Amino acid sequence: MMETHFNVSMDEYLPLRDVVFKTLRQAILLGELKPGERLMEIQLANKLGVSRTPIREAIRKLELEGLVLMIPRKGAEVAEIKEKSLRDVLEVRKALEELSAELACDRITPEMIEELRGAAGHFRKMLKGADVTEIAKADVRFHDVIYKAADNQRLMQLLSNLGEQMYRYRVEYLKDPAVHGKLLKEHEEIINCIKRGDKEEAVKIVCEHIDNQVTAVSDVIRTKKG
Repeated sequence: MMETHFNVSMDEYLPLRDVVFKTLRQAILLGELKPGERLMEIQLANKLGVSRTPIREAIRKLELEGLVLMIPRKGAEVAEIKEKSLRDVLEVRKALEELSAELACDRITPEMIEELRGAAGHFRKMLKGADVTEIAKADVRFHDVIYKAADNQRLMQLLSNLGEQMYRYRVEYLKDPAVHGKLLKEHEEIINCIKRGDKEEAVKIVCEHIDNQVTAVSDVIRTKKG
């Protein structure tokens, strides 16, 4: 019998399947559901007070994000955080982020610069709280403004798909308060580079931004293994 405890946040504005997805996702990201732990549909349905259908739908979405693995003849279980997967995802992200920054240097409008500053301010505000998923959401919002400024729909689509796969690594990185000051500084530098159209410096800062994440999360993975 599963003894895991996590809170159900029932949002009246969301469909039930989305509430279940958000609840399970947060439980995995915060470590309330542990890597390797099996996700038993009946037990989860009873625990959350729902039918098995929204549980099944949520598990499918979690699999797409790389948070859950489907094991033949065994079922769903919480995925381990693997260094190879981290590097694979962030190598691709780095290439796409470089392109986004370059295009944004050419195409960003004064209104979008203000939107970017607003997103950076919101991120700073969220860092004062303890909800790492809200902090991650604010970080995503900051980068989304850059993608929008790049004004390339195919690029935005690729980054959106990749964002689902890297969400777990983003949360893992943001859990450490020691990196928050560095992130704020990098966000400010990215804004300034894009505003003055300095492609070379913008790409350099973006690469450092992502490399720092790879290093920090890799250290966490190795520590957990040890």
